[in-house]
Amino acid sequence: MAASVASMPLVSVLVPAYNHEAFVQHCLDSILADPYPAKEIVIIDDGSTDHTAERIEAWLALHRDHIQVEYVSRENRGIAATLNELAARAHGDFLRIGASDDYLLPGGSEALVRYLMAHPAKGAAIGDCVVVDGNGNKILDSGMCDLHGADKRLYRSDDGIRRAVISHWAIGGPVTMLRKGALETVARWTEGLRIDDWDLFLRLAARDAIGFIDVKVCAYRLHGANFSKTRHTATRIVNLTEAREVALRRVCMFAEPDRTRLRAEACHIGAKIAFLQGRMGRVAVHMTAYFSLLAISKLRFVHARHRVGAA
Repeated sequence: MAASVASMPLVSVLVPAYNHEAFVQHCLDSILADPYPAKEIVIIDDGSTDHTAERIEAWLALHRDHIQVEYVSRENRGIAATLNELAARAHGDFLRIGASDDYLLPGGSEALVRYLMAHPAKGAAIGDCVVVDGNGNKILDSGMCDLHGADKRLYRSDDGIRRAVISHWAIGGPVTMLRKGALETVARWTEGLRIDDWDLFLRLAARDAIGFIDVKVCAYRLHGANFSKTRHTATRIVNLTEAREVALRRVCMFAEPDRTRLRAEACHIGAKIAFLQGRMGRVAVHMTAYFSLLAISKLRFVHARHRVGAA
């Protein structure tokens, strides 16, 4: 950026840290190395039971004079409560959501800031990520496409983003930058949830508040802890049950046809839960409802476009 540091918006990088002793220093190094100069780190150790807190303190002893840092170590309160506290402690107008086992890529913060400055109606901007293993070796070029199978073309419009957020959640890693003011309109993160990010993004999408840049802004790390959880059946059932409850809770925020799309997605999640439970009859019931609601949403979408065209 050609402008002086004083004229740049301050970016607060929020880092919730929990049991990532092997990765947290690399995460902090990447924030310091990012060439965007108007930045601060706000980090909370959320009751780690390993040596994460010690690793953070050792890093601060070396680098505290090089970047503004606010650090808190306390008992475990969970990810949503930690993110809300991080946001409350932040001084920046823009909040970069970090993760203590991932790391930022140079230029990502600048690209996200540029987008938000050029699109004042947007409350959040998301980018893509590369996927790396526990040693930092790249294993996938695009987290959105290669890991989650997303169609990036959907992210070119507000309607497409709503559809993507509702039906194909493909956001992983610290790819998000938020306007701090946007959190006031969507009531921040919902505490008590295990999968807090989809709930927040549904609320943002309902307001057409999300923008997308096709830039790799971070590295998302797949390692033993986060990879194995997704394959543990009991954990998957708990996470899916919560996701279904979130979907049903947020249906009322959307207009048609997205309201029906979200109801369909709740049925789709219900089918996944029933499959994991071995209840094949319930799978059939949920999938029948899913396809019926999808068909209705498509008809409503065509009808809405026809009305707009006629007008």
